[in-house]
Amino acid sequence: MILFDTHFHYYREYGPSEYFAEAEAEGVKYMLAAGGGYKETLDAQYFASQNKNCWFAAGVHPHGASEFNDDIMRFAEFRKDEKLVAVGEIGLDYYYEHSEKKKQLDVFAEFLAFALECKLPAIIHCRDKEDSEEAYFQAYNLLSAFAGRGGHFVVHCFTGSVKWAEKFLELGAYIGITGIITFPKAENVRDVLKMIPEKRLLLETDAPYLAPIPHRGKKNHPKYLKGIALKAASVLKIDFDQIAELTTANAFSFFKIPQHRK
Repeated sequence: MILFDTHFHYYREYGPSEYFAEAEAEGVKYMLAAGGGYKETLDAQYFASQNKNCWFAAGVHPHGASEFNDDIMRFAEFRKDEKLVAVGEIGLDYYYEHSEKKKQLDVFAEFLAFALECKLPAIIHCRDKEDSEEAYFQAYNLLSAFAGRGGHFVVHCFTGSVKWAEKFLELGAYIGITGIITFPKAENVRDVLKMIPEKRLLLETDAPYLAPIPHRGKKNHPKYLKGIALKAASVLKIDFDQIAELTTANAFSFFKIPQHRK
């Protein structure tokens, strides 16, 4: 059993080697640390540098869009690092709207252009209020143009409808499934899981957020990915080893990590 956590956040709670070792002991041999801002990207880069089987992504989370002052060149510095394998986490969040919508859209578009320039896939955050689909419509429009120019992306921590999953999949998207799949009221996420093509499914923890049951309410950690994989295998009625092998292979394919670098 070998798993790949394709999305977690490292906040230097403790040393990167110890942090990785805890996950590896539970079968999580590969990990991707996502950046939600310049400082967090530096932390993600540091984590990847200390662990052979870890990589990182650089980006600005929509919550922090208002603090981004068009300093994309600071992020361009990360292109020198061979462990940079994606741009993200970027996107739109109209659920909390910590940054005003226009600023979120501008930053999102700028980083999608950056992903194309770097020839890297993008990690997308998209969340809206329960009675609205505005964020999904606007994200779809930007991602449609992005995909049309050869861009590749994953909608991470997908919590939308089957309808929106289908629309993103039509653009070639991968879909990231988190511990939300274990929550009793998350039937929509389980329904989405059932219709994702097997070659486009990724598993992630989004640690330290969204710990799966039975750890809900505690700080999440990549070591809990096994529980997410077990639940996904149960929903799909396939063997655990099968989903572990499948999603790990998908991760290497999506991030374009050569086999010899594993």
